[in-house]
Amino acid sequence: MILDRFRLDERVALVTGASAGLGRAIAVALAEAGAHVACHGNTRAPDATCETVTGLGRRALALTGDLAERETPRALVEETVGRFGRLDILVNNAGTIRRAPAADYAEEDWAAVIEVNLSAVFRLSQLAGRHMLGRAEGERPGGKIVNIASLLSFQGGITVPAYAASKGGVAQLTKALANEWAGRRVNVNAIAPGYMRTDNTAALRSDETRNRQILERIPAGRWGEPEDLAGAAVFLSSPASDYVNGHVLVVDGGWLGR
Repeated sequence: MILDRFRLDERVALVTGASAGLGRAIAVALAEAGAHVACHGNTRAPDATCETVTGLGRRALALTGDLAERETPRALVEETVGRFGRLDILVNNAGTIRRAPAADYAEEDWAAVIEVNLSAVFRLSQLAGRHMLGRAEGERPGGKIVNIASLLSFQGGITVPAYAASKGGVAQLTKALANEWAGRRVNVNAIAPGYMRTDNTAALRSDETRNRQILERIPAGRWGEPEDLAGAAVFLSSPASDYVNGHVLVVDGGWLGR
């Protein structure tokens, strides 16, 4: 039955940036579909997310670690595998943004954004990929990697040069890894959210002019909610997407089609 192919029963997922916003919504959606979830928070343990996961009858693991530190990805993967015995799904959601005109953009801001949004995504994908590839034999599935890209994977944005560069890189990294790993049952895809109601967009939503301009451009006529990514995340993490590789799935209320 087709709906069974969206089930994630007994799969193990690691979701970065799961304390709130998009990451929390994705972690809960994966648990609702049957997965056990390791939930990562950058500076504080995502206890509330883990409580929701366990309330759904799944196992949860709370992890913390600064993804600006090069050793954090290894620790997250090793702790997840150590607790659950395997890793089936990686969702690279954690990210940061720093705003300034390009002419004045600080080098340290550039380095920080690229490190978290792109370099850490590669390190996590590489480590998870090695684990998945090592057991992708016969009929056993290798795994699923879902990266969170952005509309700025396609557009340049304004006053966010590092963010735009990093998210463009995430889209291309997704395709590069898919080219190498698709034949070994490791699916690598991405979701590009549109304008979502999260902490990262609070400044835009509080600016009356920018808020109006953004809403006028979105055919759906509203900001996206974190839960709007739930279906895409479950699809790309499930057997229903086994023949989807290197794709960037846009969830934007129609913004790019305008």
